[in-house]
Amino acid sequence: MRKSAIMNPILEDEATNCKQLPDSVLILGCGYVGTALAVELLKLGIRVGALTRNTDQAATLKALGLDEVVVCDLDSFEWHNQFKLSYTSVVNCVSSAGGGVDGYRKSYLEGQRALLEWASQRALKVIAYTSSTSVYPQFSGEWVDEESTTEPRSETSEILLAAEDLLLKSAVNCDRKYVLRLAGIYGPKRHYLVDQLRAGVGALPGRGDYYLNLIHLEDILSALIRILSTAHSGPGGVYNLSDGAPLLKEELLKSLAKKMGVQCPKFDPKLKSSRMRGKRQIANRRISNTKFVEATGWSPAYRGALDGYNAFIR
Repeated sequence: MRKSAIMNPILEDEATNCKQLPDSVLILGCGYVGTALAVELLKLGIRVGALTRNTDQAATLKALGLDEVVVCDLDSFEWHNQFKLSYTSVVNCVSSAGGGVDGYRKSYLEGQRALLEWASQRALKVIAYTSSTSVYPQFSGEWVDEESTTEPRSETSEILLAAEDLLLKSAVNCDRKYVLRLAGIYGPKRHYLVDQLRAGVGALPGRGDYYLNLIHLEDILSALIRILSTAHSGPGGVYNLSDGAPLLKEELLKSLAKKMGVQCPKFDPKLKSSRMRGKRQIANRRISNTKFVEATGWSPAYRGALDGYNAFIR
């Protein structure tokens, strides 16, 4: 096992608990989550290949020591013959290619289609796809689980759900297929709320009376490591992945401001938020992670955003 660096204690504990990890993993889409996953899998001695559409990112991945890095769009079939090594498991964590709805369709739906065509020629242990809890449209602050309605659907959520169905209903030779619907991601170099408070912003756009559903990067990685193993992985299917402790945005900001000893900004509905672009209303729901917790025995190391943000405040 080539442990190239000291492993994060949280992820080391997860890897210790999860036996029979795969000997090789192909990561499709190496942005914030995919790159972090590649680093931790390498530390565990797992052979890692990656697909990225960014040449600069490819150079970074090669420098990290990945065994193979291919530069290509996921929805292109050109990458199928460019990987020379075999892989036993695949994690598809591609992000949108930009360009609104067309970018979603290109990356998520057509990308999934290209992945499944590649997988149809192989025997795989696991295919994991990171979707989003944005498929839930609820607005009343209710608790939402995997059985909750996804109607009415926006154009982007329609594409995400179609990509999920494409994977789950495919006939590829794969032991387990997972869809992880990720809540809002935060972590190292991605802590916007703390940055706003440090900058002394006086007013924030929109309102603060809706729930934030979040998941720390390290908890995403520990969940992925768990489902890649053959022990405690739980059956395949659709799972919400969140810390299970949603907070109203205004409550979270007040608590963070108090911890940091700074003034809490006020919300101004007249200011336009990028999240509201093209939307009449921001979704307001509380995402339950109970299904994943009960199926796998996983639990988040950061039990709520206040817990996770403490490290950034320090």
